[in-house]
Amino acid sequence: MSDTQHEGREEIRTDKAPAAVGPYSQAVRVGDFLLCSGQIPLDPVAGTMVGGEFAAQARRVLENLSAVLSAAGASMADVVRTTIYLTDLADFAALNEIYAGYFEAPFPARSTVQVAALPRGARVEIDAMAYAPRRALKRPS
Repeated sequence: MSDTQHEGREEIRTDKAPAAVGPYSQAVRVGDFLLCSGQIPLDPVAGTMVGGEFAAQARRVLENLSAVLSAAGASMADVVRTTIYLTDLADFAALNEIYAGYFEAPFPARSTVQVAALPRGARVEIDAMAYAPRRALKRPS
């Protein structure tokens, strides 16, 4: 979960999403905003890439993103911005169909770009920003 704070920034960690494979955090909370690092289709338990078709990779990426948000007490409904990186824009229509199953209107603002390559041969990576004010804990009456 969250355990490191520095100058108004709080690191968010969960073992329900792949661990960072470099010098970065899965997410960082700054005030009411949560900035989530890009997720690729790594299985968080096995630590291996989800193989096969694009749809399986896209779903794993979105499940990983959802897990990071959850660790911060947020959800996909709190996401206000995403950036999607595809190695082939021919996957754009398939991505849209899957993406629509994880988000509701009003959908997050978004950019989608084609890139030459992604880490570990992934076909898709998604990062996100969420507006997620800390929710007050309700105390029993």
